[in-house]
Amino acid sequence: MDPASIGMLAEDPLARKASSGAVEGRSPAWTVIKTILLIGLASSMTVPFVWMLLASFKLPHEADKPDFLPGEWKWNNYPIVLSLAPDTNGERLPIHFGRWYFNSLFVASWVTFLQVVTSAMAAYAFARLQWRGRDFVFLAYLATVMIPAVVLLIPNYYIMFRLGLLDSYLGLILPAAFSAFGTFLLRQFMLTIPTSLDEAAEIDGASRWQIFVEVILPLSRPGLIVLAIFTFLGNYASFFWPLVMVKSDHLRTLPVGMMWFENLGGAGYGRQTELMMAATVMNVVPLIILFVILQRYLVRGIQLGAVKG
Repeated sequence: MDPASIGMLAEDPLARKASSGAVEGRSPAWTVIKTILLIGLASSMTVPFVWMLLASFKLPHEADKPDFLPGEWKWNNYPIVLSLAPDTNGERLPIHFGRWYFNSLFVASWVTFLQVVTSAMAAYAFARLQWRGRDFVFLAYLATVMIPAVVLLIPNYYIMFRLGLLDSYLGLILPAAFSAFGTFLLRQFMLTIPTSLDEAAEIDGASRWQIFVEVILPLSRPGLIVLAIFTFLGNYASFFWPLVMVKSDHLRTLPVGMMWFENLGGAGYGRQTELMMAATVMNVVPLIILFVILQRYLVRGIQLGAVKG
C-alpha cells in the first residue's frame, strides 16, 4: 500500500474499517474455518435425504434397521410404488402413486399459474394506478395474510359445497388461486420500476394493458419467478385442504396418499418402510429439480425484493 493510501486510511476511520474488514475477509484461516462450518451444516441437512434414498433400495426386513447401506440392493421398489404395492400377505393393494403424483403436479402447476396471474394484475393496480381508497384496500387485503389457513378451511369448504365443487380438481385449485402475499411481493417489485417508463409508453400510444404486459411484467420477471417457486412448493406439499376436499382415491394428492399408505401399516397390512422411502424420494425430486433450475432467479429475486427505491 502506497504512503498516500495509508494517509487516507488514517484520516478516514470508515475507510480504515472497510479496508481492515476486507483484509480479514481474505484471511486463509477464516476461509478454512468458514468452509468447514458450511460443509458440516450442509452435511447435517444432506444425511437424512441420503439415508432416505438408500433405504428406498433396501429389502423389507432391512428398511427399519439402523444400517446405512443396504445389505442387498432391491431395485424394483420404485416400479412397485408406481404400480401396486404388495402387502405382507402377498396380496396387492390399489396404491395409485402414479396417479397421486400426477394430481400433485397438476394441481400445483395450475395454482401457480393462476396465482401468478391474479397477483400480478392486483399488484399492478396497487402499485401503478391511482384510484381513491387504493392504500386502504391494499392494507385490508394484506391483513388477510394474518388469518391462519386452518381458520379458512370450513368457510372455503362451504363455498365449494355450494358451488358443487367438492371432490374435484376445481375444488382443489380455486381457493388457492389468489394470494395476498403474492400481491404484496409483486407490488414491492413494481414499485422499484421507474414511473418514467409508464409515461414514455403512454406518449408512444400504449394502453394500460400494453404497459402492464410489455413493460411491467418483463421487468418484474425475478419477482414472478420467486412467487412461482414459493407457490408451487407450498401447494405441491399441501396437505390439509386436499385431505378435507377429496374423498375419491383417484383425486388424492401425494401427501394425502402417502399418509393413507403409511396408515395401512397400522391397519394390519404390515409396515412397508422401503416403499414409503421410495415414494418420499419421488415426492421431493420435482422440488429439487425446480430449485436447481431456478436457483439463480430465486436468489436474485430475493435480493431485488429487499431493496426499494
